[in-house]
Amino acid sequence: MDTIFALIILLFSTVIHEIAHGSVANLLGDSTAKNSGRLSLNPLKHLDPFGSILLPLILYISTAGRGPIFGWAKPVPVNPFNLRDHKWGMLKVSVAGPLTNFLIALIFGLLVRFLPSPSQLTGFFSLISIYNLVWALFNLIPIPPLDGSHVLFFFLPEKFRQFKEVLGQYSSIILILFIVFGLNFVYNAAIFIFSVITGLKIY
Repeated sequence: MDTIFALIILLFSTVIHEIAHGSVANLLGDSTAKNSGRLSLNPLKHLDPFGSILLPLILYISTAGRGPIFGWAKPVPVNPFNLRDHKWGMLKVSVAGPLTNFLIALIFGLLVRFLPSPSQLTGFFSLISIYNLVWALFNLIPIPPLDGSHVLFFFLPEKFRQFKEVLGQYSSIILILFIVFGLNFVYNAAIFIFSVITGLKIY
């Protein structure tokens, strides 16, 4: 049952993440995501065959259900040329997703900390907080096509253009290696932040 809850939370955390990107883009003048029907909570509009289905299934089987279970949704389309803010627009769009997940994690973490809730509800809120922290932190990793790469490339001087090209060329391999070897680091960082927010220790 916990695994089912975790998969549902993961799915909607990634969906809300993508809606946040599209909503900020829409506010800044680019209605591409809106016109594509991607500002919807309907998960079917956001499913990615590998990231939303195959990868979580592989992780579930390979870890015998112990996790962390992980995945992603299909990125929302954004046309940077439509954004009114040509300088900062794409940066705002890029950070909108992770910031939304951090906000969700903070809200549910504080509910765990301050509300006298039944233990089962506390556990459910904890899963929401932890998975949103994991998703936010993972997306801030500076590997294309993750949001962190857009932030990194925005601030890198032009003299690092070759580095950007190399990172983009080998991004798929680097990302797979990070998922295999670095995902536990992200999960442990999320657990630490969760402990700070809630005052609870998870071992």
